[in-house]
Amino acid sequence: MKMVGMRGGSIPVLLLLLPLLLLFLNHRPALADNILPVIPDAFAGDMDDGMVDELPEYVPSAGNLKQRAWFRSAGLGMFIHWGVYSVLGRGEWVLNNERMKMSDYEQLRGHFHPSNFNATEWVLLAKSAGMSYITFTSKHHDGFCMWHTKQTRWNIVDATSYGQDILRQLAEACREHGLKLFVYYSPLDWSHPDYFPRGFTGTETGRPAGGNWSEYLAYMHRQLEEILSEYGEIAGIWLDGWWDKPSHETWRTEETYKLIHRLQPNALIGNNHHRSPYWGEDMQIFEKDAPGENTQGYAHSSLQVDSSLPLETCDTLHANGAWGYTGDHTPKPMEHVVRMLVRSAGFDANLLLNVGPMPTGDIQPEFQQSLQLLGAWLGQYRESVLGTRGGPSPPAPWGVTTRRQGIVYIHILEWARGADGENLPQMRIPLPRLAFESILGAEVMSCQPPLCHQETSDVQFSKDSTGITEVEVQEGVRDEYDTIIKVSIDDKQGVKTEL
Repeated sequence: MKMVGMRGGSIPVLLLLLPLLLLFLNHRPALADNILPVIPDAFAGDMDDGMVDELPEYVPSAGNLKQRAWFRSAGLGMFIHWGVYSVLGRGEWVLNNERMKMSDYEQLRGHFHPSNFNATEWVLLAKSAGMSYITFTSKHHDGFCMWHTKQTRWNIVDATSYGQDILRQLAEACREHGLKLFVYYSPLDWSHPDYFPRGFTGTETGRPAGGNWSEYLAYMHRQLEEILSEYGEIAGIWLDGWWDKPSHETWRTEETYKLIHRLQPNALIGNNHHRSPYWGEDMQIFEKDAPGENTQGYAHSSLQVDSSLPLETCDTLHANGAWGYTGDHTPKPMEHVVRMLVRSAGFDANLLLNVGPMPTGDIQPEFQQSLQLLGAWLGQYRESVLGTRGGPSPPAPWGVTTRRQGIVYIHILEWARGADGENLPQMRIPLPRLAFESILGAEVMSCQPPLCHQETSDVQFSKDSTGITEVEVQEGVRDEYDTIIKVSIDDKQGVKTEL
């Protein structure tokens, strides 16, 4: 066997990588689901309105209301979970889930050098996918900051050899290319010594058993002030981590919201607390669920959907359910992605679709391809999803409806099957809140020649014995992703618009 010698530069490189290799081996996850977040207790914490009875009525600024209207019509945004945790490739909860010590975790800063990061490329990728805004994790629960904060050296500029402000680059690229920027900020902090008393996560990072909670809140407010004062117009602040110490009184939530609205009155405030909206919030967020659903178990038992606010569902492109980078680059199937978007629209909500970039600064090629395919799909069917409102018919197991002036779009996402598991030759779908008399005509948007040819008999409307409108659709016009029927209506004939 021929011996192959090592090049002279290889030994120093291996010595540099040895600490990271040891860290990787010492904290190997036992199970694949260790990459996923811990689910908060759905019955924990306060269920009242905190101090809201003592507060003046929240009156949004005119600019804030305008921003809400824009947000309702935006339809689709890109969520970006990225930080020093990407070096390990086991998701953004690795510090908590693998019970790491901060002294070990901090070693990652020496290996986080995202030299391939290009903010313009990210923004243009989002734009090509049909997205109107980006929500970026400025600070996740590990406390590492992706901007040049003056409050801690645990940040991308001071702690890494990369030394550049990621948030600033993204803010500038978004402005240049016409996308709006929302900033994700985690009030929860597993690294800060004054985050005390602890919540139910990040309890084993090795911090001293003590701290000053008021000092931590002041630290958080100074950081938010930096973001809102030094990075231009911010479309909104997206908070996540309140559930770790679930009490508005503890968090002094009103103080935080007043600060945000004072510095940028037009910025929308959303809080991923899994509860009903609180005083001062401008949007309602749902994690991996459509509004009103709770398949993930995140929603608090008291949660109610507030349809007076714009709604947003966030979900991830990662097939394994992770938000931050993992070594598995498998994206969800395109059929799944399209259906996530369409269902969100049918529930009258935006979809915030997440990617977790690599530690190099690259978005995985597999994810780029998925986003390009989504953009191509929207190139054909955008009008039926983006810029619409949900309804008039409520979401159902077969699919959803969306609407705009003079048009209702029927989206059949699940075709009926027989006992043998095969598709039925036709489907009959009830369409409550759509008056039969208002229907002027219909076409199957998703039936495109030469692969599909629509006949007059393929879509037939009628009324059942109780007067509810029904549509019968033939299997021959079924689309693999979304069978879209565009129905022209007379708006004066009693189409009800509420879900």
